[in-house]
Amino acid sequence: MLEKPWAAEENLLQPLSNKTMGKKRIAVQTEKELLKERETIEAKLRKEVKKTSQKTKEAKLYIYSSYNNTILTLTDLKGNVLHWVTAGSIGFKGTKKGTPFAASKAAEAMCAAAEKMNIKKIIVIVKGIGSGRESAIRSVANHSFEIISMTDVTPVPHNGCRPPKPRRV
Repeated sequence: MLEKPWAAEENLLQPLSNKTMGKKRIAVQTEKELLKERETIEAKLRKEVKKTSQKTKEAKLYIYSSYNNTILTLTDLKGNVLHWVTAGSIGFKGTKKGTPFAASKAAEAMCAAAEKMNIKKIIVIVKGIGSGRESAIRSVANHSFEIISMTDVTPVPHNGCRPPKPRRV
């Protein structure tokens, strides 16, 4: 028998520290994990760029920004690809690839590669409606390139196809 009949009730009133009561656990990264993630991203930014034999001073920079990723492609004036970078190739994973921060880091990596190739003038062509589009343009504009022109080639329908019916949730 229990010496204190109310002892069983006291255990029920104590806060439940170990039990989550159906709530999802929130994953919290430690400082060590955050530093390790930052180091991997910075290491991929410093990745070696192979130098081309051509002495091109001008190039085209295509920025494609979707909801999930940002892709930057550097080509010569004929359209031959010199270098490309994505937010995923730098080290961002999952939903972090579509963020403006990931796009700016990808643009910084692209600018570093273009400077190693001795490119001075850039024609910027932007496509897509992702969140990383503006930050990628700003990152490219902050570097020492002379931007000849900037065009937006995002496809816009002129009341073409019928859109899908709205979702019922």
